[in-house]
Amino acid sequence: MFKEFRQFIMRGNVLDLAVGVIIGSAFTGLVTSLTKNLINPILALFTQSTNLEGLSVTLLGAKFTYGAFINDVINFLIVAFVVFLMVKSANRFLPQKEAATPGPTKEEALLTEIRDLLAKK
Repeated sequence: MFKEFRQFIMRGNVLDLAVGVIIGSAFTGLVTSLTKNLINPILALFTQSTNLEGLSVTLLGAKFTYGAFINDVINFLIVAFVVFLMVKSANRFLPQKEAATPGPTKEEALLTEIRDLLAKK
């Protein structure tokens, strides 16, 4: 059982997934820091608040904190853009498989042969 587990863990896909999760979590921290330390101060020029998470509005006694949502949207857009760039650059370096054009079917080949024979007469 241990041998099977070791073979499963040592598969390329599992190791690639583990590396992806680790790098992804580190990248999430980096994007959060970018948003908190660089983007939020720029937005503070327009909102008069350096803490977007503190932005809220109260309607009929209910408090809606839309600042945290704005932070999450900014984080998502940054991550999505970086993933887009990574996929785009990876597609440039990976060999492209060209779709093989299927040849004529047996029926089409026979019909072509009959047509050619009839044209000769």
